Amino acid sequence: MSRPLCLITGASAGIGAACARLAAARGYDLALTYNSDRDGAQTVADACTALGAKVQIIQANVAEPEAIERIFATVDAMGPLAALINNAGIVGLATRASELTHDRLRHMFDVNVIGAMLVAAQAVKRMEPLGRGVIINITSAAARLGSANQYVDYAATKAAMDIFTKGLSDEVAPAGLRVMGVAPGLIETDIHAKGGDPDRASRLAGNVPMQRTGSADEVAQSVLWLMSGDASYITGSTLDVTGGR
Repeated sequence: MSRPLCLITGASAGIGAACARLAAARGYDLALTYNSDRDGAQTVADACTALGAKVQIIQANVAEPEAIERIFATVDAMGPLAALINNAGIVGLATRASELTHDRLRHMFDVNVIGAMLVAAQAVKRMEPLGRGVIINITSAAARLGSANQYVDYAATKAAMDIFTKGLSDEVAPAGLRVMGVAPGLIETDIHAKGGDPDRASRLAGNVPMQRTGSADEVAQSVLWLMSGDASYITGSTLDVTGGR
């Protein structure tokens, strides 16, 4: 029996990598994208192959339309697409909103919103004729917290994806597709270091009602549950994975 195919963008580390490993363990074959960390992507692919998955890795910056074409050329060669984990995203160095530049905002929205929306659109084109499929958009608790004095632009992109999740889900539900968001809170990944503050998650853990940070594996468990038949009557909503924050 063939394994269903899952596409995961931004799968070389963190939440994307955790989702890939768990999806492989749950019986999926995988198309995994990465932007610059080929070694990380290959390490994840090797771990997934050891779990029985067929895996292809694809270098792709989702801000580039031709890269999205390349992603889906690989997907089409692998087989029908059952699931998309729309995870690729970036964060900038911490700054105030008054210091944001056009170049930074253009890049942030090109990757986190426009790229993610176009990837989802291509997934829908492949899923609708089959009458089934699941899309999970990885958003962020920042969408409602605002991230003042840190990443207001990042928070705004994730708020956009929350609304896109709802709108897309309403469009495709009659065709048998489900679309959900997962909004992580303070998760121990390298995204904080990329934002110039590697200790941010542990420093802010006291603001979390559960008094700890979360792990990428905990987010992955939520994602894979939403992808499963156990969540068959859930669509259009965003699940907070935030320890209550």
